[in-house]
Amino acid sequence: MGTASSKKFIKNNAGTLTEEAALLDSAGAGDANKIPALDASGRLDSSFMPTGIGADTASLPSSENLAAGDLVNVWNDAGTAKVRKADATTAGKEAHGFVLAAVTSPANATVYFEGTNAQVTGLTAGPLFLGTTAGACVSTAPSGSGNVVQRVGLATSATSMNFEAAQPIVLA
Repeated sequence: MGTASSKKFIKNNAGTLTEEAALLDSAGAGDANKIPALDASGRLDSSFMPTGIGADTASLPSSENLAAGDLVNVWNDAGTAKVRKADATTAGKEAHGFVLAAVTSPANATVYFEGTNAQVTGLTAGPLFLGTTAGACVSTAPSGSGNVVQRVGLATSATSMNFEAAQPIVLA
């Protein structure tokens, strides 16, 4: 059964009116014919959506602590996909996605591979690039020898970016 919300409604149960809580998320077929509630952001939880509809995410173990909003790199640790901060100072640490919640390693992180990252601050509207500070994005592409230049999306405000990773280029 899905998680119940504090939002309640009256249900006619064979002639007897009873109070019932709306669901915040769905556990699947067992929650058929139940009423959903919107979450704190005013949206339905993705568990209500059919497979293939919703955010493109993966739950991966972190190999370092991550802050909410960090751009992240998915890497191979002896056959296990793990996530760490993306970093334009190191070839091979290009950005593959971002996290919306802080994670203390080695806990799993929910990595978003596309979409809106509203856990960032100090942005200037326009194109964004992977920064030389691990996990960060900047409005000016890095220019140092060995730096990775990768466009990572577009700032739509000082606190929101639309993430869309481009092919990285390592500078000579």
